[in-house]
Amino acid sequence: MTPGPDDRRLPRDSLPTWLCTSGFSLSLGMASVAMPLLALQAGYSGTEIGVYTALSAVAQLCTRLVMGPAMRLLPDRDFIVLAAALLAVSSGLAAVSALPICFGLAQLLQGIARAFFWTGSQTHAVRMSKSSVRGLTALNLSSTAGLLGGPVLAGFLTEASPGRALLCAALIATVVMWPAARLTRLPVFEQLEDRRPGLIWTRPGVDAGCWAGVTAGAWRGLLSSYIPVVLTHAGQGPSMVGGLVSVANAASLAGTGLAGRVPERWLSRSFGLGVLATGLSIAAFAPLAATALAAGAALAASGIGAGVLQTVGPAVASDAVHPEERGEAIAAAGTFRAASLFLVPLGVAGLLAVVPLVPALMLTGVLAATPAGYTPRLRRHLGGR
Repeated sequence: MTPGPDDRRLPRDSLPTWLCTSGFSLSLGMASVAMPLLALQAGYSGTEIGVYTALSAVAQLCTRLVMGPAMRLLPDRDFIVLAAALLAVSSGLAAVSALPICFGLAQLLQGIARAFFWTGSQTHAVRMSKSSVRGLTALNLSSTAGLLGGPVLAGFLTEASPGRALLCAALIATVVMWPAARLTRLPVFEQLEDRRPGLIWTRPGVDAGCWAGVTAGAWRGLLSSYIPVVLTHAGQGPSMVGGLVSVANAASLAGTGLAGRVPERWLSRSFGLGVLATGLSIAAFAPLAATALAAGAALAASGIGAGVLQTVGPAVASDAVHPEERGEAIAAAGTFRAASLFLVPLGVAGLLAVVPLVPALMLTGVLAATPAGYTPRLRRHLGGR
């Protein structure tokens, strides 16, 4: 059986974990900005860039599907090391050549690296912490410097060349391999003889964690696609659009920090309120987009809800299963989030064939709030918490 957290190991792991997460997210944030800019400089069309970005999303989704069984073969620490190596190769390959084969392979490797890192690091954080929620909160907060600073640094370096920004991202990812290798090497998960493999997402608690990922993924997918479009169509200028998106991102960070302070007896309530706040605030935002203050308030509320779900979802899923099944449960929750991140913008695109953008976004927000219906079942499973 997988051992529980050892207090003597926790301090030794805290610094390497922080270095890994902040460094990987910094490198990833840089690559996410520099790659599209490099593609534009190389003459790729907007449609082609979208196809390559979708390739990365599909690679991440497919990889997450097999992460549960894979963590019975390799320890979670090894996946973190591999993720840093793949991200370094991805950014370096794109920096060296923007040929279609190289650019496509770079996006493919980046998607696999994302799946390896976030599934592996979340699993490691849960196993090394006495509280799943607090372990995931620390992990998510340690990624904020990279996610916020990466795009800024990439933009600064891209003034000279997108290739330079990607080379810097590759170097940072390479350096991340060192603290990743310093993490505690926990044993691989064992296959339980009395537990049926597969369909873990249907179990009480895990299902709620997976659907939390759907709502959080929908929020992130819309924030990266149609929310800026709605603001622009409503007459907001580019600087205001950027500012309002930043408000949503900052609120998400606040929600992540808030989740770490939620008493365990309120876990099911935080799940239900997080889902409702995220989905219904998206629905409310759409008709309010022309008023910056109202739009900002709605985006802030949705961001807080999404930040809570980003932490509570995987924590609920991992706590609902046997310790040997935690990797599979976290991988399942991540798969649902990755699928939502990819499919929700496509669904909105399909709705636009029959309804205008604002009603389409309102309907999507309402649908994103429906997993709140799992709250009573989750509350019963958690014994009233």
